[in-house]
Amino acid sequence: MTTPARQPAGQQPVIRNISDTALWAAVFRGWESQRPDALFRDPYAELLAGERGARIARELKFGTRHTWSWIARTYLVDQMIHAQIAAGAGMVVNLAAGLDTRPYRMDLPASLRWIEIDLPAILDYKEERLAAERPVCSLQRLRLDLSARAARRTMFAELGRKANRALILSEGLMIYFNREQAAALAEDLAGPSSFETWILDLVSPALLAVMKKRMGAHLEAAGAPLEFGPEEGPEFFVPHGWKPARVQSLLHVAARVKRLPLWMWPFALFPDRFPTHGKRPWGGACLLVRNESVFDPNPALEPSRNGNTL
Repeated sequence: MTTPARQPAGQQPVIRNISDTALWAAVFRGWESQRPDALFRDPYAELLAGERGARIARELKFGTRHTWSWIARTYLVDQMIHAQIAAGAGMVVNLAAGLDTRPYRMDLPASLRWIEIDLPAILDYKEERLAAERPVCSLQRLRLDLSARAARRTMFAELGRKANRALILSEGLMIYFNREQAAALAEDLAGPSSFETWILDLVSPALLAVMKKRMGAHLEAAGAPLEFGPEEGPEFFVPHGWKPARVQSLLHVAARVKRLPLWMWPFALFPDRFPTHGKRPWGGACLLVRNESVFDPNPALEPSRNGNTL
């Protein structure tokens, strides 16, 4: 693995902690929003990204070279959210919400309850930057370290009692978990019966290896190593309470909406599905639904450890 370039004396590293990745993502949403043919518009992205987000985008060239994947993911997840709300979801629980602005920028019903869960510092920053703005639906922010398993299970249970039909969203989160942590989160989310669907993004082992080679050292130095790229793909979650209902690759979505660079078009000839052989880079978004037939809703509590067709 390559090591991060040395920082000048007194200068902070490019990425200080996992929350800085939210600044990075906001930069790409801002770039898309400036296009006359924008797939979505996020008028708050530039405000939230700030100069630090711009610096991350400048210095981590791999991410900038693959801006199309960030845009495709945002667009695809937007479509999945709309579809699930149309199907009856009355609550969205956004895990590691970061600087996501969907409760402000999307066309959502006023009756929808949107719950953001993340670390206190990132939510405090977000609230300060968006203090003058009003969300389009009911918005609640809950400050929690999601690695604290007992605390998150208590929070999930409380939200589950308040929800009729809830959609879980964990965009950009799972890649930082190891297999054991990913399984534990899946089982905890499958506990409340009202948690019906779950949207997450996923990468193959081959893509995980590429990402770790190109930018993993920066993230590892910030205490946020890239870890989760299961060989089983979405099927990984089946024994833990969830089964895939729709899986779409970001590359194929990017090609369909004309965001894929020309040099990558030959890769769009590969099948859209997750590569079961594990040797082909693949990244996509998955819609999971509860898998009651294989799940024990009351697993023993272990100690805490620190798409819809377009």
